[in-house]
Amino acid sequence: MKIAEVKANDKNVNIEGEIKEVGPTREFERFGKHGKVANAILADDSGEIQLTLWNEQVDEAKEGSKVKITNGFVNEWQGKLQISGGKFGTVEFDQ
Repeated sequence: MKIAEVKANDKNVNIEGEIKEVGPTREFERFGKHGKVANAILADDSGEIQLTLWNEQVDEAKEGSKVKITNGFVNEWQGKLQISGGKFGTVEFDQ
């Protein structure tokens, strides 16, 4: 699937792309557990989408990294589409 083809609330999305930019990391505490989150811009030859990175994914993501998302989830936040591995998907990096 290409980035340009995804829509809000799509599930089971499989996409490959390259990270163009990684935003600042934010740390949080929820239910007594610490975590971190960052947003990145993921691009392929059809377009770009915001990629939400959680915990160890934040450390692995670098500009220029190739990314393969399997069983991802797309949502919409403040009018922009976002993709993440969600609960059931995976985000794999190839430095």
